[in-house]
Amino acid sequence: MWRWLWTRVVRAAAGPRSACSRRGCSNSSSTSSSAPAAGATIFALSSGQGRCGVAVIRASGPASGHALRSLTAARDLPPARRASLRLLSDPSSGEPLDRALVLWFPGPHSFTGEDCVEFHVHGGPAVVSGVLQALGSVPGLRPAEAGEFTRRAFAHGKLDLTEVEGLADLIHAETEAQRRQALRQLDGELGQLCHGWAETLTKALAHVEAYIDFGEDDNLEEDVLSEGAPGDREQGRVKLPLLNSPSKAPLSLLSALPPSAHKDVRALEAALDAHLRDARRGQRLRSGAHVVVAGPPNAGKSSLVNLLSQKPVSIVSPEPGTTRDVLETPVDLAGFPALLSDTAGLRDGVGPVEQEGVRRAQERLQQADLVLAVLDVSDLGSSASRHFLASVVGPRCSLSPGERQQRLLLVLNKADLLPGAGQDPEPRLPPHLLLSCLTGAGLDDLLEALRTELAALCGDPAAGPPLLTRARHLHHLRACRDALAHFRPARDLALAAEALRVARGHLTRLTGGGGTDELLELIFRDFCVGK
Repeated sequence: MWRWLWTRVVRAAAGPRSACSRRGCSNSSSTSSSAPAAGATIFALSSGQGRCGVAVIRASGPASGHALRSLTAARDLPPARRASLRLLSDPSSGEPLDRALVLWFPGPHSFTGEDCVEFHVHGGPAVVSGVLQALGSVPGLRPAEAGEFTRRAFAHGKLDLTEVEGLADLIHAETEAQRRQALRQLDGELGQLCHGWAETLTKALAHVEAYIDFGEDDNLEEDVLSEGAPGDREQGRVKLPLLNSPSKAPLSLLSALPPSAHKDVRALEAALDAHLRDARRGQRLRSGAHVVVAGPPNAGKSSLVNLLSQKPVSIVSPEPGTTRDVLETPVDLAGFPALLSDTAGLRDGVGPVEQEGVRRAQERLQQADLVLAVLDVSDLGSSASRHFLASVVGPRCSLSPGERQQRLLLVLNKADLLPGAGQDPEPRLPPHLLLSCLTGAGLDDLLEALRTELAALCGDPAAGPPLLTRARHLHHLRACRDALAHFRPARDLALAAEALRVARGHLTRLTGGGGTDELLELIFRDFCVGK
């Protein structure tokens, strides 16, 4: 229905404009207002589609004020950034459409940096359809494309590219951790960090280029190269070796940069290394950590998956080997996003189908960020349980935290079968959690343990430095670090300056400077119409 409605709006927007342009006519409701300024003004439904209490329709562009006057038949615009109750009418027929709240945001103090208006109307389909068609009949207005409001905000400098990505992540956030991370990026923390790094490189580049430009001058002013205040040093001039003199050695990078600049560049290299080592955490936080539930047959893996996902994802049966394939479901685990995988029981497969399921389970086990190792607490002495402990749990638990490629939680299921409440069935086992999928006992402890493990995997979105959430961030920081690797050993100042220039360029492109149209299209296609 909404696709049909939007098609009608597009047609309505195109029809009256073309007619007026051919006949030289003007809209009757526009006689009391000036003609719209040059340039396209866009409009769209910005709230969720479907019946709702209130729907928000927004317009942005030079004709926004003209559109507001046309629909309210008012000579004066309402006070800026204050909600005003107005009767909306069709500009052509004068038919009342709705009684709504309108908000006027004159540029540049608006989301897009342009003149903007919002109509907060009742959310019935007939009301929304009438207002959209009325806006489409106003000269100078056209329906917005996907992400066009945000793209205009980027073009007018209201958001940099990392903030745009943070806004997209906030719209798509499904967990508390994703929301917190997206808000931090939308607030500009990653962009500000990159701007600070770029400023460090700009200062270093200025010193190097000063030596290149003035190296043959015997009287280069100390103010050009020294970072202290004039009152902190004696005024004077310094003698520099000639840059291209055959009797003099070439200028070294050490002489071109003051100690403080060398220190800043080294600190920047260390910061880049730390962020690159930590890059996977931000990507896991955005797309979800891979959590694999593994164990011998009939240990309760499928029951645990259903319990954590709160829906019947897997078939539960007392018959061993029920799960033959990998079943995946995205879940919110203790506030963190995760892709939860239920796998076949690890044993010598009975038949080719189960053997293939076991092979796939082993494959997913190697790809997991976190392994939930599940054992039947009443069957710890069986050969299948002992083999699982020796082949899966033991090797991962024997490594130190710094050596582990994967994290692991050992869960002893069916705790309701234990004879004594709270009794540890096997104290010689690695650290473990007792759980009963049947009664839910121990679930709170498991969720708390999952929160700790996932926080280590994904990072704390509320503290610490900003995380790299996209492959694009990782690419530009790696390229910046690679360029700086050519800076320090450079024996020629021109090469050193070029390395600094390349490194700074990658930081600039990370925040949106010099971005290609293809890159922008890729980013803005994630936005819906109206945002």
